[in-house]
Amino acid sequence: MPRISEKGRLMPASPIRKLVPFAEEAKRKGRKIYHLNIGQPDLATPAIMMDAIHNNSLEVVGYSHSAGNESYRRKLARYYQDLDIDVDHNQIMITTGGSEAILFAFMSCLDPGDEIIVPEPFYANYNGFAVAAGVKIMPVTSYIDDGFALPPVGEFEKLLTSRTRGVIICNPNNPTGYLYSREEVEQLGDLIRKHDLYLFSDEVYREFCYDGSCHFSAMQIKNAEQNVILIDSVSKRYSACGVRIGALVTKNMDVLNTAIKFAQARLSPPTFGQIAGEAALDSPPQYFEQVQQEYVDRRDLMVTMLNNIEGVFCPLPKGAFYTTARLPVDDADKFSQWLLSDFHYENETVMLAPASGFYSTPGLGKDEVRIAYVLKKDDLEKAIVCLEKALEIYPGRKT
Repeated sequence: MPRISEKGRLMPASPIRKLVPFAEEAKRKGRKIYHLNIGQPDLATPAIMMDAIHNNSLEVVGYSHSAGNESYRRKLARYYQDLDIDVDHNQIMITTGGSEAILFAFMSCLDPGDEIIVPEPFYANYNGFAVAAGVKIMPVTSYIDDGFALPPVGEFEKLLTSRTRGVIICNPNNPTGYLYSREEVEQLGDLIRKHDLYLFSDEVYREFCYDGSCHFSAMQIKNAEQNVILIDSVSKRYSACGVRIGALVTKNMDVLNTAIKFAQARLSPPTFGQIAGEAALDSPPQYFEQVQQEYVDRRDLMVTMLNNIEGVFCPLPKGAFYTTARLPVDDADKFSQWLLSDFHYENETVMLAPASGFYSTPGLGKDEVRIAYVLKKDDLEKAIVCLEKALEIYPGRKT
């Protein structure tokens, strides 16, 4: 029998989706599952996006420019300019989701065997992109008791080797909901300038910053224009995960021109996704005001309920729509599986994402889970009640 590739063997399975077979079996038993495991918002995609898809005048669905439609890139540049991110359309490449932007960025900037530093816990698919590009992830640990604040820059410098080429952050953070402050981002700016590194800044949750906090983009770091690559996406911003449209933005034209060669090999980003993404930029400010308030209400409900459960600790997330919570369990992976295979409360249960899959350091996250507060408040409340009832009888509960 022919063997599979070493890269295929090393490619990690998604920790977010690995419990799907247990969820499917629970559903076959007639149980209702509250999905807190995946960042799929339940809010309606803006009507302006749907109308653009339904009412376009295309007679042929053809290829676009490999960098994306110029009209979309020009409009996107104005969006960034309004955020005090000074770019033009020639510094933007439209990608098939933010995922492709990260992969193309890695392959354009890093050689196989190079190393990239990332604060953990981190978005688990960075592992997959690193394997695909032949890159080694070097984790620097942030801690739940500090609310997952950025580790001191000195901790990054301890990891520097002759193969270190960059740092990647997600701001606001998935899976923790932590919002890096301007001071923290500028500290990273000092690091990348000092050691001439790339900073890959995943900012797909930019619009979701709470309690009066403001987002500071890595693209706003002074004197680092050639070092910063911005990763963006419409998926979460507009509750449109399936349109698969993202962007790679940089002032480093060597990087962009290299990324476009990879983009040419895949021909073009999705036509209808670009149509929807371009239309989304005309969403009124009230859309984000309403969405923000909804997520704040959900966050406050969830954090309050979780912290009222004996033995549970949940820091207050300042952005995105995730939190990483600590549970009084022996093993969050076992507990999350048990919730689906062995537990129900009034024929309902909850699906979580064990946090171990968001850490690179073995043994970390063993008693933590990521929770996505993407359900309406009534369902979120019922889900947390299920979790509380489960913790009361879980055989592996820690005292």
